[in-house]
Amino acid sequence: MFTYRRPVRFAEVDAARLVFFARFHEFCHDALEALFAALPGGYPHLTQVRDIGIPTVHISTDFTAPLRYGDAALFEIEVLEVGRTSVTFRHTVRREADGAVCAVIRQVVVTTKLATLEPVPVPADVRALVEAHLIAGETNGGQR
Repeated sequence: MFTYRRPVRFAEVDAARLVFFARFHEFCHDALEALFAALPGGYPHLTQVRDIGIPTVHISTDFTAPLRYGDAALFEIEVLEVGRTSVTFRHTVRREADGAVCAVIRQVVVTTKLATLEPVPVPADVRALVEAHLIAGETNGGQR
């Protein structure tokens, strides 16, 4: 499991003073950029030099508790499955102050050549990185 900590900023809350729901998906991308920082050159090198992207092809979210301005969110990232061209992540988002689960987000990404947006096999170094966070016995139900 990879853990990423992120404070909630003022601009990220809505009129109800809660994190606007769509921001959770942005936060997931921030967390994945942090995960990919372990690669040489990190996510910028992967996308800008190697021309490899990880667009989301499926995402689902269950919200269970609010996050507010001033909270810190802890993202627990687990890999559920690594396919030939896809990776399925589960992000469990917790409020740092009390450990409450605020959301569970399941995200499927596909490795693509950014110039053409065509799927490509998960590069060996990316595969090794994500497989280090693979949870045994859980799958994506065959989606790729």
